[in-house]
Amino acid sequence: MTDIKATSSTSATTAPTAGRPARRLGQISLVACLGGLLFGYDTGVANGAEGHMAQELGLNVLQLGVVISSLVFAAAFGALFAGRISDEIGRRKAIITLSVLFFLGSILVVFSPAGELGQFYGPGFATLVTGRIMLGLAVGGASTVVPVYLAELAPLEIRGSLTGRNELAIVTGQLLAFVINALIAVTLHGVIDGIWRIMFAVCALPAVALFLGMLRMPESPRWLVNQGRYDDARRVMETVRTPERAKAEMDEIIAVHSENNAALPGVKQSSGQASGQVSSKHTHMSIGEVLSNKWLVRLLIAGIGVAVAQQLTGINAIMYYGTRVLEESGMSAEMAVVANIAFGAVAVIGGLIALRNMDRLDRRTTFIIGLSLTTTFHLLIAAAGTLLPEGNSIRPFAIMILVVGFVLSMQTFLNVAVWVWLAEIFPVRMKGIGTGISVFCGWGINGVLALFFPALVSGVGITFSFLIFAVVGVIALAFVTKFVPETRGRSLEELDHAAFTGQIFKKA
Repeated sequence: MTDIKATSSTSATTAPTAGRPARRLGQISLVACLGGLLFGYDTGVANGAEGHMAQELGLNVLQLGVVISSLVFAAAFGALFAGRISDEIGRRKAIITLSVLFFLGSILVVFSPAGELGQFYGPGFATLVTGRIMLGLAVGGASTVVPVYLAELAPLEIRGSLTGRNELAIVTGQLLAFVINALIAVTLHGVIDGIWRIMFAVCALPAVALFLGMLRMPESPRWLVNQGRYDDARRVMETVRTPERAKAEMDEIIAVHSENNAALPGVKQSSGQASGQVSSKHTHMSIGEVLSNKWLVRLLIAGIGVAVAQQLTGINAIMYYGTRVLEESGMSAEMAVVANIAFGAVAVIGGLIALRNMDRLDRRTTFIIGLSLTTTFHLLIAAAGTLLPEGNSIRPFAIMILVVGFVLSMQTFLNVAVWVWLAEIFPVRMKGIGTGISVFCGWGINGVLALFFPALVSGVGITFSFLIFAVVGVIALAFVTKFVPETRGRSLEELDHAAFTGQIFKKA
């Protein structure tokens, strides 16, 4: 059997990718990350728009929760099915399809009729929620497919930073949403009606850019190999690698593909197929095949655990309801909308730091540092909520500073690393179902928080809410330490091979 580790460390497969290939990789990441930008804007735009929307449309708290959380719950299903769809039709075509969903969803939201929106079964409310569901399907799909697409195109030595650009695009989109919301609220509130519609309309523009851009982008070479399209894969690889490196990587990818085919039960070659080439119906694993291998089951549990732990830090509760948290701390509504920009700004700063460190620090080390810091800030926020009574002029600013510290820690050490790790950890045959199920579980928890977080803060207050997050953070630290394997410094082919044999856990 091929020594994958030795192969992946040869000079040919680690030679720097410079010149035209490097520029081409930059173009690909820029276009694909528009999916992350849309992800960020669509999840962040409600933070600041929800108050204007509820006031104009007469939505009660439950209806508002349905509108906001419908995107998040739909994202769970988008993540689950988009991964499998991308296994069938390709990463590129899947992203093009998602761009259409982003555009159509934003159009439905913007043009939701105002009549009878206060009723659950009115046409306006149904249109609004349908648009949010379409956006959610697109957001969840982008969260699964875009990182995998980038990871499968990236060279080993910059895979972390290249894949992590998508998370930077996400928080940049959230920051843009916060800034645009604040500008519109300050300049147009009271001047024109329906300013929340303008806030939501902005996301149609990058959706068009993503659609047009992806028409000119290549397919993932590893997906092409998995389809048996070796010549097409070689042509793509030659555009993003130097010639010597392209040949060495393709030889390695095909060798691992052949070995894994031989290891899977029921996979047979026909007489007309090249070595390692299988029919399209065998290009991805079923859930039954995953469950038949104890190491793949353990890997799936690790993926689910990391995705869920990321959401249970409460980061998206802040990104969705940051203005509400600030108002609960004692800040005025107008000041809270503007101050909320700080959360988006430090998220981008943290993302830039994370990209710098992504190919320098192990993923597990990054997770442990991040969870330690976020849990510490949870405790500090809870302490500030207790020690500084309501009405104290310092209280809202102290809590804002601590929440800023939490967001910065989260973005610097967890968010980027989690999405990169999820894009790396599963074998190519399992990527669709493994990444899909993991992100589905993460989005499911995200949806529960989006639905109930406002009621939680209003009911038990800031102190107890963040104490809950702190307890979960301790549990997540224990889980990461025991169950999460390392991926940095290992080629996707080495990880692919090691996953089936359990060797992937030896370095955990």
